Amino acid sequence: MPVYCITGTNRGIGLELVRQLSRSPSNTILATTRPSADLTDLHAAASPTTHILPCDTADLSSVRQFAESAAKLLRDPNLRIDYLINNAGLSLSAFGAVGESLHLEPDDVLKQISVNVLGPAKMVEYLMEKDVLADSVRVVNVSSVMGSLSKMGEMQPRRVAGYSISKAALNMLSVHQAGDIRSRLSRAVVVVLDPGWVRTRMGGEWATLSVEECVARSLQLVHGLGGGDNGRFLEYTGMETPW
Repeated sequence: MPVYCITGTNRGIGLELVRQLSRSPSNTILATTRPSADLTDLHAAASPTTHILPCDTADLSSVRQFAESAAKLLRDPNLRIDYLINNAGLSLSAFGAVGESLHLEPDDVLKQISVNVLGPAKMVEYLMEKDVLADSVRVVNVSSVMGSLSKMGEMQPRRVAGYSISKAALNMLSVHQAGDIRSRLSRAVVVVLDPGWVRTRMGGEWATLSVEECVARSLQLVHGLGGGDNGRFLEYTGMETPW
């Protein structure tokens, strides 16, 4: 019975992950949301083995409390988190804005780093402290092509500076985690996932990819990860995304 832990599940990619994984009664799902989020759609998508738990990844005390709740749910030593999908993300950058790096709003950048970088970092840290990650855990940090230095270097004009800065930082965190987690959990795999341009509230209505296709192909990728994939930056298609 695989155990999935997914952050940011009240809408978008996170909600669709719960919806598709809930189709199998053998899956145990820990689905986290901000305490203030509307859970109507999530409750409709959830299965009897889905546990909806509060967790605000911008609040480290909330992340720690979630780790404690997860440990209580997974008291059975045979139940450990097999897939940790750090999906919760925040973008405060206006996509149409050009030249944002010349007038960055410090508070906005820090808020995005708090959610997009420190949230995944502390989620892993606190879950490891509680010994609830499987030795072969797959840690999937959902990033973006906007976090690719190579791709952003080719983009003209360049946009969403604050958001892309936070996602580039998440990518570097993932490189460190790929080594540090493996030193503790010998068969762990950490990857960075580029989900593509998806029609969600963040991606917008003009995005090229439906959330259903994105999630179906992303899950196929995640379920096929092997030891040699540790530390890679992968598109939902399985193609390598340049750093």
